[in-house]
Amino acid sequence: MIALSLAEIAEVVGGRTHDIPDPSVQVHGPVVIDSRKVADGSLFAAFVGEHVDGHDYADQAVQAGAVAVLAQHPVGVPAIVVEDVQTALGALARHVVQRLGATLVALTGSAGKTSTKDLIAQVLARKAPTVFTPGSLNNEIGLPLTALSATEETKFLVLEMGARGIGHIRYLTDLTPPKIGLVLNVGTAHIGEFGGREQIAQAKGELVESLPADGAAILNADDPLVRAMASRTKARVLLFGETDEADVRAENVRLTDSGQPAFSLRTPSGCSEVTMRLYGEHHVSNALAAAAVAHELGMSAAEIATALSEAGSLSRWRMEVTERPDGVTVVNDAYNANPESMRAALRALVAMGRGRRTWAVLGKMAELGDEALAEHDAVGRLAVRLNVSKLVAVGGREASWLQLGAYNEGSWGEESVHVSDAQAAVDLLRSALRPGDVVLVKASRSVGLESVAQALLETGAEGEVAAR
Repeated sequence: MIALSLAEIAEVVGGRTHDIPDPSVQVHGPVVIDSRKVADGSLFAAFVGEHVDGHDYADQAVQAGAVAVLAQHPVGVPAIVVEDVQTALGALARHVVQRLGATLVALTGSAGKTSTKDLIAQVLARKAPTVFTPGSLNNEIGLPLTALSATEETKFLVLEMGARGIGHIRYLTDLTPPKIGLVLNVGTAHIGEFGGREQIAQAKGELVESLPADGAAILNADDPLVRAMASRTKARVLLFGETDEADVRAENVRLTDSGQPAFSLRTPSGCSEVTMRLYGEHHVSNALAAAAVAHELGMSAAEIATALSEAGSLSRWRMEVTERPDGVTVVNDAYNANPESMRAALRALVAMGRGRRTWAVLGKMAELGDEALAEHDAVGRLAVRLNVSKLVAVGGREASWLQLGAYNEGSWGEESVHVSDAQAAVDLLRSALRPGDVVLVKASRSVGLESVAQALLETGAEGEVAAR
């Protein structure tokens, strides 16, 4: 964080200082909400969680090097006491962003946010110091923590914004007003909470409504609901996609033998070739979104193409591809799942597994509401249509819908199976996998299927496991 005195912070957040001998002492380290992550010069924000009260760790945080605690009541150590820690954290983030003068890039969408954010960060880092959301910390706590990690050297601040209802993104853009806003897509993730795709579009479009007249709204030309958001912003609109009408577009899209996308990137500044290290054709759209942001910030087509070709995955369990010594390839995409990302992952699996046996180990997609049965059934059917060698549906009711969809789509019979839990899936795979097989593991985060991928890698670790 940029250095601020405790007196300054108290004024910004509307708080009172307690047990602070010298209010001129500066916070110069990170702002954290986990006392185990305190570093010298930190500010520790004490949140009250469902099971843990951060105030109980105030003394531990100060002993570890925190200058003070942001708290809701006095804690016996130097503290800035506020009515609400979350509100105070947001106010502090807003102040720091205004002081920084960095260009703030915000993005949202139903699928691909984290992968795209990672691509944008890697591309922009070639131009100037860049700070970006770690993992998918894209809510009312994670976003200000990211903003507060910026320093005086930061030129680009890339923030992922998530939403579970109308008004959520508006709240986040009030905390950290973006200059560039990117909307990737409108899908069915969290449709059970929103009530429909139109409501999702309404929520996601709050991002472009927040942009200033001298800003830029970067919209997916291939998604009609996103493209329609052009009427909701006073900023200049830049379109990306595969359609000829897109300002930044992909031509001659293809997959390498290993399932990695390649294409010709065309921007208003020129054309250049891209071959990505990531897996799956769905990353083409993510790459175009990143390219559009980079173009808006002055990078040439050649610079962007080079950066995209060298970019990797920065976040765990998102198409994380590892080859065991025995030739079995494990694709750990278990961080989360929705119908769009499930379909993309299945297509990536098939592309990677050309001439090899393919296994789709799939579990529940959460928060689909009344659409849950139809969407799980459709994913099971798609696995059959794509000729995946074997579907292993893991878990309860929703997993049974996956398996039933596959069974009803074709004459698979024993080629699809429903197992009760992750351990049952591991036991099945350990006995059935052969060298050269490709295994995709994917479900919503709550299912915890990353344990299946981890167990498979431990099983095959008869020597060093080489990650690709």
